[in-house]
Amino acid sequence: MQLADFDFVRLSENTEMLPFCSEDDDLNSFLIDDAKNYSAALMSVTYMFIDRKREQTVAYFSILNDKVAYDPMSKGIWNRINRHIRNNKRRHSYPSAKIGRLAVAKEYSHCGLGTQILDLVKAFLITEQKLGCRFLTVDAYANAIRFYQKNGFDFFTTLDYLDKTRLMYFDLKPFKDQQISNI
Repeated sequence: MQLADFDFVRLSENTEMLPFCSEDDDLNSFLIDDAKNYSAALMSVTYMFIDRKREQTVAYFSILNDKVAYDPMSKGIWNRINRHIRNNKRRHSYPSAKIGRLAVAKEYSHCGLGTQILDLVKAFLITEQKLGCRFLTVDAYANAIRFYQKNGFDFFTTLDYLDKTRLMYFDLKPFKDQQISNI
């Protein structure tokens, strides 16, 4: 199954909301109850993949601006991040984009659509370059951590290992370099 099989829609205040049901009630609620409000308040942008034949939303993601900032409690991880940035460009924070929400409907889950969405977001951020963005971040729910790790994300800290979500990041520069070398 490919994302190209579905219509790609940017959510607006006039977008007709079609049925959507993932395995997570919070993710379902965000799309139905909050996504338009976040968009109107300029807090995030939500994109949906729609199956017109079945008149339902297959998957969605929301994206917003973020930053990766130095945390003195996690010096080792910060050093690992900085190691890949030239000395004269090192800062105490770096621009990033955050995946606020990402969900796939139950009947479409485990078909690779989530990974395709991540690849789409990564590619968009490095090819369109509408803003400076070195990292992609996510506050991953515990049940999604393995998914994000499988897609190249790493933890910012070990201090949140007991929390409901874990802050994770993906460095876009090696991804961009890999894309260029594949051309």
